[in-house]
Amino acid sequence: METALTGLDFSPEINLARYLQNIRRYPLLTQEEEYNLAIEYKKTHNKEIAYKLITSHLRLVVKVVSTYKGYGLPINEMISEGNIGLIYAVNKFEPDKGFRFSTYALWWIKAAVQKYILNSWSLVKLGTTAAQKKLFFNLRKIKNNLKLNDDRELSSEVLKEIADTLDVSIQEVTDMNMRLKAHDGSLNVSMNNDSESGSEWIDFIYDNKPNQEEQFSYRETMNYRRKLFYKAITVLNPREKDILYKRRMSDENTTLDELSQIYNISKERVRQIELNSIRKISKAIELMQ
Repeated sequence: METALTGLDFSPEINLARYLQNIRRYPLLTQEEEYNLAIEYKKTHNKEIAYKLITSHLRLVVKVVSTYKGYGLPINEMISEGNIGLIYAVNKFEPDKGFRFSTYALWWIKAAVQKYILNSWSLVKLGTTAAQKKLFFNLRKIKNNLKLNDDRELSSEVLKEIADTLDVSIQEVTDMNMRLKAHDGSLNVSMNNDSESGSEWIDFIYDNKPNQEEQFSYRETMNYRRKLFYKAITVLNPREKDILYKRRMSDENTTLDELSQIYNISKERVRQIELNSIRKISKAIELMQ
């Protein structure tokens, strides 16, 4: 169904004014025309019919999106999401139920735009319940009506009034008000007014983790050392290998006393064999490099 919008000259890169001018060329439908097209689409699923229904309501999407401008998100992206809601409305519409398509489509457009706002406005998930979603989209409106347009703390009386109006708890209002005031910022925002040449916040975040080249170099180095070690260890006799492995390379190191009993030698002799084995391996590695 997305192909029904293929002919539209709109994307995040296209000038919004040009888009608004373009959609004015699509005629509005009368109620009878709208009904007849909807009936025909339900029978045939003809893309040209869907295209007529969609393009005739693109101005409705813009009208809906204009009510959400206060959330600081790109208008063109909200319009794109609203257009997707409009496409879903065409597929789901039941013309025989007696409602106008615009009335039905309005719900789908709002749902798509609101979902985009909730997903994009903050990295922290918001509006996970119907009550929270209602609170998110109405708190700003209520504060504007009460002329509380600054970021000051809300009084207990105002909190209670908002909570009663929206049928939520005072704590939920307090938490949502804090979230709305503490909007997530982008690390790509310029640190000064010159967005063309100014440094961005991300430029000053230090990452001490190794980059891909350093990681690759480290792995290559470790692989090389591992190969050298396994070649060098061949200079040891079986007893030296066993003592070195049990003392230095096993998950649970064997004590000198235990090894002295296994090989029937003193603990000091075990320690000497261990150190001597390390010297032999080190010398063998030097010769191979």
